[in-house]
Amino acid sequence: MFESLGFENYTAPQVAVGFALLLGLAFGFLAERTKFCFRRSLIGDDAKSASGVWLTALGVAILGTQAAAVFGPIDFADHRFMNADLPILAILVGGLLFGAGMVLTRGCVSRLTVLTASGNLRAATVLLVFAIVALATLKGLLAPIRVSLGAVTVPMGDAVSFAQLPGGAAVWAVVLGVGALALGLRGRNSVTLVVMAVLIGLLVPAGWVGTGFILQDEFDPIAMETLSFTSPWADTLFFTVASTSIPAGFGVGLIGGTLAGALVAAVIFGTFQWQSFSAPSETGRYIAGGALMGMGGVLAGGCTVGAGLAGVPTLSFAALLAILAIGVGGVLTHRVLNARGATPNAVQPAE
Repeated sequence: MFESLGFENYTAPQVAVGFALLLGLAFGFLAERTKFCFRRSLIGDDAKSASGVWLTALGVAILGTQAAAVFGPIDFADHRFMNADLPILAILVGGLLFGAGMVLTRGCVSRLTVLTASGNLRAATVLLVFAIVALATLKGLLAPIRVSLGAVTVPMGDAVSFAQLPGGAAVWAVVLGVGALALGLRGRNSVTLVVMAVLIGLLVPAGWVGTGFILQDEFDPIAMETLSFTSPWADTLFFTVASTSIPAGFGVGLIGGTLAGALVAAVIFGTFQWQSFSAPSETGRYIAGGALMGMGGVLAGGCTVGAGLAGVPTLSFAALLAILAIGVGGVLTHRVLNARGATPNAVQPAE
């Protein structure tokens, strides 16, 4: 497919960076306008509305992704979410850590990326810590922890996703996708919010099809990717400090596009505002949360977007387990903070 597009002067990996940039631009703009965030959908002051946006996007992502997989050109058989040995301990521990971190920082990584572009220096600090810890967990000092936890697996055989259950991928895509849409529409959001949530959901299959089919070159293949933020932030940090040694990849383009798209939206709609920490204790809390999310996102196999919004549409049990563990970690941490009198509202909100 790639050879027919007329990019004679560029390789598939190079074009993928540009494609990711466009994908990120759209996501950043839409996420800034909708305040798209998994944490808000769980425990935010406007959880009903926020969950409506998140679930609507998820439902569309599921239906769109599986339509492309069942009737179209992409296949998840070799994707990392379909590993026959489920790293259950890493996913559970990572999900709980990530959930705790997103409550401490009052935002999941995608939301903090958008907030950074809107002038929030708290979010920027968290993302720097997040990227450093994520990279250390992937390739550095913390990698032995990842390897040790990842060694505890449950053999799944061929039953790695809903596609192997009675009814197959098509039936389960309809059940899960329509179910998520039905729950999402109960949020009773405005037509504008619903439309933007649908557009966010459509970005997921667009990414899968773009990298998994349109930009595939048998002489220079690229990984099949879509929206995610854990690996892309680690890649962006690595590229930033070693750009003369390594080329930019899909993740760098996605992060750059998301920041640019959110900045454009913030400037146009007047929501750009410089914000920073108000106390040392607040700084410590956010840094701790960023570190927890950095390690947790790697162990769980992704963040609320990578494992949730983009992972669940693959129908993978691993992705579903990851987002459930993140949700549990977030809710439990929120309750602990409330029990101790240190409610999330006691600090300046990052949302």
